[in-house]
Amino acid sequence: MGVPIWQFLIVCPLVFLAGFIDAVAGGGGLVSLPAYLIAGLPVHCAIGTNKCSSAMGTTIAATRYAMDGFIPWREALCCVIGALTGSALGAEMALLVDAHYFKILMLVILPLTALYVIKGKGLRSGRTPYSLRKTIMIGILIAFVIGIYDGFYGPGTGTFLILLLTSVAHMELGSANGTAKVINLATNLSALSVYLMNGKVFVLLGLTAGLFSICGNYMGTRFFERGGIKAVKPVMLIVLAIFYVRVLSEIL
Repeated sequence: MGVPIWQFLIVCPLVFLAGFIDAVAGGGGLVSLPAYLIAGLPVHCAIGTNKCSSAMGTTIAATRYAMDGFIPWREALCCVIGALTGSALGAEMALLVDAHYFKILMLVILPLTALYVIKGKGLRSGRTPYSLRKTIMIGILIAFVIGIYDGFYGPGTGTFLILLLTSVAHMELGSANGTAKVINLATNLSALSVYLMNGKVFVLLGLTAGLFSICGNYMGTRFFERGGIKAVKPVMLIVLAIFYVRVLSEIL
């Protein structure tokens, strides 16, 4: 598919920013998907092409977290199974339920989530970890539920994963972030294969933007490693605020 140069100029810088945000606090899709839509891509092509660039960036982020020991592989791989199952179910639900009602529900959930980030202890270190078995069971449930959300609607999946893995599964922030990246990578690749088979990916634009996503994710993981953990809460609040404004604009 032919893509004019101005679409590259719009998409690539925003995808870089999205990759940075996603590596630090999740939710990069809140920036990258609108970038493709702003550039004028049809909705399904925007989603498919976004999956292409996001998968490339998330691969780098997951690799970096793995190299630095932030991914507990037993827990993460079990969560992937739950996420893929939930995502498939969510996609089926999306065909039956009007997304308008779900967005209205998000207008209630998002402020409560932001309040929890500000007041809660979910992102703080020092929580008593659960046993491996309990962590895996809770992690699979979280991945399944958020997988349903990702299949049904999607934006902010990484942010919600990090919040729930730290607050409910009692994972340390680094492990939660690494696990969230593995889950997101699996769902991105699964969805990308579907869009590719249906011709809904602007391959050249997706691969080019993917290089910017890789750079953004790499810099985001470096930022996280060098003390960026302290910045996770404010970045997460910014992501939630962007998400809220976006959902509100879609309803009005």
